Amino acid sequence: MGILATTDRIDARVIAHFAEAVKPAPRPLPDAETHALRALLVRRRQLVEMVSAERARLDTAPPSIQDAIQAHIAWLTTQISGLDDALTHASQTHPVWHAKDDVLQSIPGVGPVLARTMLGQVPELGTLGPKPLAALLGVAPFNRDSGTLRGRRTVYGGRAEVRAVLSMGALVATRHNPVIKAFYERLLAAGKAKKVALTACMHKLLTIMNAMVRDLKPWQPQEVAIA
Repeated sequence: MGILATTDRIDARVIAHFAEAVKPAPRPLPDAETHALRALLVRRRQLVEMVSAERARLDTAPPSIQDAIQAHIAWLTTQISGLDDALTHASQTHPVWHAKDDVLQSIPGVGPVLARTMLGQVPELGTLGPKPLAALLGVAPFNRDSGTLRGRRTVYGGRAEVRAVLSMGALVATRHNPVIKAFYERLLAAGKAKKVALTACMHKLLTIMNAMVRDLKPWQPQEVAIA
């Protein structure tokens, strides 16, 4: 628009112009319960990162401080366990979350952490189509073409915290979920790199979760495989 200055009035005018031109779909704000669930998830992720950092320090720490690091790891682990209990209570006492949580955890490869991350940080699950949802989480491949140049399709953007948890779930699913495992092995047999194949599995697992939450039907491998 050729506007280089920035003030609250200018910014408000530009945002209003954007809304008028693009007409983005309105989305409801998360309620207090969703905010509370997200806070628990964020805190759990922070503590898990602290445990990883402390374990890395333990490998190079002198003996004089190893006991202190191990004590801190034990305390952090206890805190994570307490947060897991709080997350279980929150998801099981909320009537809508309870049903969705049960559906999600019926999928081989989807455990409590992934299920509750989807509930708290992806409220759009079950309401969007598979392509918009994949783009929202950053697992949809985008073209990188210009003129006659055909670049490699890549994934980027989206909700990185959710994508990290989804990646671990997909990795487990490549071993224990018959649908994802067969899909993963087929991609590897076709010459795909493991990272590319895993990303495709993340996309497929997300699509399965989305359909199952939409219909509130538990895992049925025969029907999922056909779809």
